[in-house]
Amino acid sequence: MKFGIFYELQLPRPWGPDDEWRLYHHALDQLELADKLGYDYAWEVEHHFLEEYSHSSAPGVFLSAASQRTKQIRLGHGILQLTTNHPAKLAAQVAALDLISNGRVEFGMGESASVTELEPFGVPFGEKRDIFEDAVRCLVPMFTKESHSYAGPYHAFPPRNVLPKPRQKPHPPLWTACSQLQTIAYAGEKGLGALGFQFVSAEAAHAWVHAYYNGMTRRLDKLCDYPANPNIALVSMFMCAPTDEEARAKADGATFFQFCLRFYNSADRKRPGPGEVDMWAEYGKWKAANPEAAEKALSGGLIGSPETLRKKLRKFEASHIDQVILLNQAGRNTHQDICDSLELFAREVMPEFHALIPAHEAWKAKVLAGEIELEEIDTESFTARYGAKSVQLAAAR
Repeated sequence: MKFGIFYELQLPRPWGPDDEWRLYHHALDQLELADKLGYDYAWEVEHHFLEEYSHSSAPGVFLSAASQRTKQIRLGHGILQLTTNHPAKLAAQVAALDLISNGRVEFGMGESASVTELEPFGVPFGEKRDIFEDAVRCLVPMFTKESHSYAGPYHAFPPRNVLPKPRQKPHPPLWTACSQLQTIAYAGEKGLGALGFQFVSAEAAHAWVHAYYNGMTRRLDKLCDYPANPNIALVSMFMCAPTDEEARAKADGATFFQFCLRFYNSADRKRPGPGEVDMWAEYGKWKAANPEAAEKALSGGLIGSPETLRKKLRKFEASHIDQVILLNQAGRNTHQDICDSLELFAREVMPEFHALIPAHEAWKAKVLAGEIELEEIDTESFTARYGAKSVQLAAAR
């Protein structure tokens, strides 16, 4: 099993004049440390207008800076929005990052799950999947063709040579965001790596791994001509400390992350206008009114001592997850606690699971070759995006 780290660049109110500057530089320091410690991936999102939840609207700039401070860690766009960007600009940006990072880019693509983001760019929410698929077909050939044109329902592109070309050939590995669990099966069918940006149990992970690989081996229907990227990664809340109690005390930001996610994405909640909602204050009210729920939510992720995390990860390892993406830059989790957590986990936990990578890759090769047939598991009972231990919000009044 491999391990990634994940950045939304969260910044709760109140905001001081230097807070965004400090946020970015601390995140770069953490990423540099993760590279030295042997973490495999660093994933950076693209979000727009989601106050407090994510101040990461220019991930290419951040990852470019990270590329000059690291040597080995893979630099993942997790994701770039194909619905709000022109395909040619994205192709050029990804290729340039791949060049300056010496071929370390992972290209995650997505639609955006929020009306708050899509409306200002004139993107109809109900058409975002169709726009995404059309953009993939338009974009991917730009990495390799010296003259490429495209005519689709949403994109028209005259013959041009999109420059530069990426260092990795034919291009960086392709992934897609899986904000809804059902999209994991979709990713498999499209031959894309699956970035599962939700919190699931080991049992749910087992079911969705089967759905993903069966989609790739039995129902493969790629959007255009690209190498399949058979990888499934799931995000987990994360904080590692000497004791479970200490880890929970340091991981309060994890429930803030969940709170904001539910607040912005709940279908029955009106999207707030700029500056209308102090998310940190609302979170404080929710915690005061729901102390048991807040405590329960902290038990749902990889939050605890090295031994506790080891036990939880063994369950995920048995489900054949390729990668766990660790989320500990959240809420007001401190820079020092994040660094200490990364160091302790890398020293006490990560080596055991890194040692199992060759066996996992051998298993995956047999699955892809048809030597191992995976059961078709009914995923109906594993479709909830938010698990039983996640933050729950009452319907908007």
